[in-house]
Amino acid sequence: MENTYNLTEQHLADAWATLQAHSDHGTPLAPDANRLAFADPEFLLRRDVRGIRMQLEMLKPELGQAEHGVEHTVVVFGGARFCSPEEAQQALAKAQASGNAAELAKAQRWMRTAPYYEQARVFGRLVAEHGLRCPPEHKLFICTGGGPGVMEAANRGAHDAGAQSVGLNIALPHEQGANAYVSPELSFKFHYFALRKMHFMMRAKALVAFPGGFGTLDELFEVLTLVQTRKAKPVPIFLYGSAYWKRLINFDVLVEEGAISPEDVKLFTYVDDPQVTWDAIRRFYSL
Repeated sequence: MENTYNLTEQHLADAWATLQAHSDHGTPLAPDANRLAFADPEFLLRRDVRGIRMQLEMLKPELGQAEHGVEHTVVVFGGARFCSPEEAQQALAKAQASGNAAELAKAQRWMRTAPYYEQARVFGRLVAEHGLRCPPEHKLFICTGGGPGVMEAANRGAHDAGAQSVGLNIALPHEQGANAYVSPELSFKFHYFALRKMHFMMRAKALVAFPGGFGTLDELFEVLTLVQTRKAKPVPIFLYGSAYWKRLINFDVLVEEGAISPEDVKLFTYVDDPQVTWDAIRRFYSL
């Protein structure tokens, strides 16, 4: 089939529609030096244009959240590999029936960590219910990394309350898209981890780190470093699940070795209850 679409003869507003037409008709998009720069995927994906891609990735979520009045968020970090109590129970029953030792061990681990999912869901609902009662300029939104596990649970809690919530997802080769409970109009996907983490902090009024893996640790220490070095304003930071965090990280060693100051361990608070966590945020801001 002969290509009848000429991108060089289009108005600016038609350029992306023309690209879509190429896709719909299965026609190849040959390199074209005369193509409008912003409508040229080959050009935009060049290494030399990385700075522009970063600017766009900064701007799109900024404008999208502003359009929906998202100025204040409570950010929830946490593991993507934890599942709901219902899923854990189903997996346990299946593993017990199969007699597979490896599957049984995994299901038992899911049962052990499933309460974090349920508690994140409760916390998300508490924040969202308050947000729904606030005037637009003071409204609080739940914000997560948009993935499964604890992130899904917090978005789900906001969804339970009938509130919008934000998901700042990351494009990875081995993981899926946003969870089903992120508000579609507030579901953003990032390529650059750095810009994603910047967006977490830009509107955060509090941060709650549930148990998780490398990603959760990365996000937590990014926040702690920014607050410690006063690159970001002080906000309440909570480590949810004190037994997990105290077993995982011995912050006292950092103090004993002089790596951090004694007052630095006051940058965060251990918590174990959704209502207690939310009450502490309310006290901090006199809500």
